[in-house]
Amino acid sequence: MKNELEICVLAAGKGTRMKTTTPKMLQPIAGRPMIEHVVAVAKQLEPTAIHLIVGEDASPMQALFAEQTDLTWAEQREQLGTGHAVMQALPNIKADSATLILLGDVPLIRAETLAQLTVSHADIVVLTINLEVPTGYGRITRDAQGRVTGIVEEKDATPAERDIKEVNSGLFYIGPGLLPGLLAKLTNDNRQGEFYLTDIVAHAVQQGLSVETVNVADAEEVGGVNDLAQLAAAERYFQRRQAEALMRAGVRIIDPARIDIRGAVTFGMDVIVDVNAVIEGPCHFAGSSVIEPHCVIKQCRIGAGSVIKAHSNLEGATLAEGCQVGPYARLRPGADLRDGVSIGNFVEVKKTVMGPGSKASHLSYLGDASIGAEVNIGAGTITCNYDGVNKWQTVLEDGVFIGSNTALVAPVTVEKDATVGAGSTITGQVPQAALGVARGKQRNIEGWPRPEKITDAPGLVKKQSPIKDGA
Repeated sequence: MKNELEICVLAAGKGTRMKTTTPKMLQPIAGRPMIEHVVAVAKQLEPTAIHLIVGEDASPMQALFAEQTDLTWAEQREQLGTGHAVMQALPNIKADSATLILLGDVPLIRAETLAQLTVSHADIVVLTINLEVPTGYGRITRDAQGRVTGIVEEKDATPAERDIKEVNSGLFYIGPGLLPGLLAKLTNDNRQGEFYLTDIVAHAVQQGLSVETVNVADAEEVGGVNDLAQLAAAERYFQRRQAEALMRAGVRIIDPARIDIRGAVTFGMDVIVDVNAVIEGPCHFAGSSVIEPHCVIKQCRIGAGSVIKAHSNLEGATLAEGCQVGPYARLRPGADLRDGVSIGNFVEVKKTVMGPGSKASHLSYLGDASIGAEVNIGAGTITCNYDGVNKWQTVLEDGVFIGSNTALVAPVTVEKDATVGAGSTITGQVPQAALGVARGKQRNIEGWPRPEKITDAPGLVKKQSPIKDGA
């Protein structure tokens, strides 16, 4: 790569075709604003500077990059074309630097593709693509020997020029020290009344400078995002590309067309991801873990050999090795499952540590609890952790057995190897190895007649119970 490379990112577009209140450059692809994708790929080229050229209201974008002090900002107050946009950054660019021009709404360009531009020996390098239907793009014109002579914008093109299939992607490399002189030659003498950056190609040819093209085979890589339909297409392309890379790295993805991975997500070997999983990073899945269909997993660490069964929702949870969660389970932030823990269907866990081998197989809520090893929690158990003002902790020590339909009113402790009888409401400490039972006394009424339907008037039916109020 040439030394002293500076990168300009054109990001001043208003994005009116998006028809949303979210600025175009902040629209997400795989959970990250698309301008963040562009800046990330620019940094992979290790430039000496990155210049973001933005519109008048750039505060949301500046907030996004608030911690990245290596970026410089230039404002384009009037939308007078791409050449005019680059002019706004020119005072911050060293006169002898090489310059790479990127577009903020072309978010899926690869660093490997951009590197091909920077290693060329030509003075100007244009990234191009061949399209069967080139509508809307500037056409690459060549002479009889095939040498580039210029770029003609569609609105200024002749019918013959509109038939050209090779088009400009909008991404350029400009050799060391050439940008100031080329920009100085731009005029707005065209149908749009704008300063086209593309005109630098014709000016370079007139000066005897060398102009080359790098043709990218995959049109989707250089596709622009101008409306929500194009945003959705870019999302699917990114997800497919990401899934293919993961599969080559040893992750088994059952159907790469039905998966969404957003943000920083890492996988060990032999991980299996089934259909319609949505994974939002940061996440890590250790080797041989399994994600069954229709799971949503956000900001979690999943240990080796753990299984997330179908339709489960996990956020901010940590699973050690050999855990099983679901189906239809919910783990909320602070759920910390140690080796071999089992969480079954319709169980919710929040801010709770569960020791090795413990299990809650169905229909329970466990919040703000400290649960030891080999604890068995029966169906319908809840920790009553909130008194309307404060949260309180439930402690279940090693070996505890909690019978079904139990309410544990925190703060409360059930000591080691103790048992709680089914249907109990536990409000006090249960000693070690004791049985805690707290139920209302059962009452049986012999010969009790069931209610019968009675009719007071035609068409009117009432139910009558033989037990009067207060009985």
